[in-house]
Amino acid sequence: MTTLMTILGIVVFVLGLLISIAWHELGHLSFAKLFGVRVPQYMVGFGPTIWSRRKGETEYGVKAIPLGGYIRMIGMFPPGPDGRIEARSTSPFRGMIEDARAAAFEELQPGDEKRLFYTRKPWKRVVVMFAGPFANLVLAVVVFVGVMMTFGASTQTTQVSAVSDCVIQASENRTTCEKGDPAAPAKAAGLKAEDRIVAFQGEPVKDWSSLQADIRENGGERVTLTVERDGEELDLTATLIENQVAKTDGDGGYVKDQYVTAGFLGFTPVTDVVPQSFPQSVERMGDMIENGVESLIALPGKVPALWDAAFGDGPREADSPMGVVGAARVGGEIAAMDIPPTQRLATFLMLVAGFNLSLFLFNMLPLLPLDGGHIAGAVWESIRRNLAKVLRRPDPGPFDVAKLMPVAYVVASVFVCFTILVLIADVVNPVRIS
Repeated sequence: MTTLMTILGIVVFVLGLLISIAWHELGHLSFAKLFGVRVPQYMVGFGPTIWSRRKGETEYGVKAIPLGGYIRMIGMFPPGPDGRIEARSTSPFRGMIEDARAAAFEELQPGDEKRLFYTRKPWKRVVVMFAGPFANLVLAVVVFVGVMMTFGASTQTTQVSAVSDCVIQASENRTTCEKGDPAAPAKAAGLKAEDRIVAFQGEPVKDWSSLQADIRENGGERVTLTVERDGEELDLTATLIENQVAKTDGDGGYVKDQYVTAGFLGFTPVTDVVPQSFPQSVERMGDMIENGVESLIALPGKVPALWDAAFGDGPREADSPMGVVGAARVGGEIAAMDIPPTQRLATFLMLVAGFNLSLFLFNMLPLLPLDGGHIAGAVWESIRRNLAKVLRRPDPGPFDVAKLMPVAYVVASVFVCFTILVLIADVVNPVRIS
């Protein structure tokens, strides 16, 4: 049964991946057609075509390898300075440029002269190229916020799960008490498992994060805790001890291997799945985007550890870069987990949301052949043309993005090498969530 559920999870993830790619390309397609650009092809996947159907002037289809997709627009690059568009040089770099230029015009038909992509105003080209990644961002936000508000998020609460017997410094990494350890303030005050702390110093407690902050800010003080026990409220008095504790991230979580001296009560809160309000969900989405940006910036620094995990004895960290194969394995793992079906569904949807957010952030890098590279080219063209107007100089004309194709090949080669490295790591030393 576990094997069957794992296979089912992988299949469902691949379907979610295909939907995400199709949604991305639909963003490009919709605005390209809106602005009058002719689009001969809309394809999900790469490689041999499995299925296709022509509707109007566009062929819609699915290809065998679900690692991306594309739409083919006529005239992605302008003609060369002499007005010619065919490859005509023995120089390898010039050949790259002219091959790209020729491909942009290879399906040119009579009447297409006014339907070329490069002839659209720069802001329209920005919109067309941005629409794909933005579609992924919208899908990520909708799914994430929907999951947060419907299923909820794993949240630490103000209910007591366990009470510490003694005071132990966080850096000691032990859980058992030793002779000479002072008694924990919570234990001395009479706090018990299943108590719910509802007030601190007479002020109502909103959530675990605010309670944690109150405790830490009052080290050495004698405080009053109001707890709910068996349907009744009672006040407990505790003297908070200054102790070395893990540094928090501001949201109730902890920063690994970083410590501070602060007030200490000595109990473990209950972690529960709690539905979030719309503002809370949006705030968590903001945190997710911020973490995504930080992870993207930190990506080059993770390559050595990824190499060691793939070809050496290094561990595969939980935040290690993960490709489609690794994500599919995680999808299978989620489906086979021994948790309620609703939590499996919520976790799976979060995986899809995270994938779409990654697509958005990655594609916005201002590098060809990514969407962000075409956006950067259109923005630079707009700046040049507007600057020429201000300085009363001749219009410099379209910015020839095709001249950047040698750089695009280098970037693509780096991405391919990185993708292969991630693929190997995903196979021999995969990221596991359980």
